[in-house]
Amino acid sequence: MSLAPRVVLVHRTTEYEELVAHHGTHGQAAFFLSSRGRAIEEVAERHHRARQALAEVAAAIPLTWRQARVERADLDRFLFAPEDVVVVVGQDGLVANVAKYLSGQPVLGIDADPDRNPGVLVRHRSRDAAALLPSALTGRADELTMVEAVADDTQRLVALNEIYLGAAGHQTARYRLGLEDDGGVVEAQASSGVLVGTGTGATGWLRSVWQERGGGLRLPAPTETRLLWFVREAWPSPATGTSLVSGELPATARLRLTVECERLIAFGDGMEGDAVELTWGQRVVVGVCGERLRLVG
Repeated sequence: MSLAPRVVLVHRTTEYEELVAHHGTHGQAAFFLSSRGRAIEEVAERHHRARQALAEVAAAIPLTWRQARVERADLDRFLFAPEDVVVVVGQDGLVANVAKYLSGQPVLGIDADPDRNPGVLVRHRSRDAAALLPSALTGRADELTMVEAVADDTQRLVALNEIYLGAAGHQTARYRLGLEDDGGVVEAQASSGVLVGTGTGATGWLRSVWQERGGGLRLPAPTETRLLWFVREAWPSPATGTSLVSGELPATARLRLTVECERLIAFGDGMEGDAVELTWGQRVVVGVCGERLRLVG
């Protein structure tokens, strides 16, 4: 007998909860904010909206389905199952945070604060959950392209928006960079790091770098099997160059980076705490990921 579907509710600790945890009580948190010209009522109201949305979605889950909850900080320790329907209640970035841990499960994004969130990935309201959950198993979903980095020691990193490769602490990163299908052209570089992003990431960090470069490359669409990459602040010197600083990566292309410093890291979607660490001489290749995020439209 097959298992009933399981809804996994993904959420994150609110600013209010973090303040109260740090300061001990509501009153102490309120005093702290007031000493800095802020009122706790604004933060508390956002907290109540987020918790109300989470409760409304939980109440909409069919009685015969199973359910589980996972907080953002615990995603790397949570085991998702093939029959799961993942419901993200929060902001767009939370969908990106969970994407790397999935393998084809449908994702339903619920916007907990429509007045503050763009709603690019959290496209729905909590009041619509009851109608959306049954169709999430069989209905239409957008297949969003993801990016992956694979190191020569088999470490692997997947991201929905972008992967950053560089030195921890924003120091200078030293490496050799080249395209695997570019006739072996490789350049030694010193820079602030390398950013490789998807069409979904083209609404965030990737777009800001793209704009600074004059927008010469065409930004990919979220479902397009194509990536853009940029070297951030490459430094010209007798030993390092700046000729390979941006480009496109179609489905079969790979960007190869060989580490030439003590330590580099690669992390995805802003989650530096879940980074891949690389040392002298290690190689990492970055390109389009074979897996996609199935986002319910």
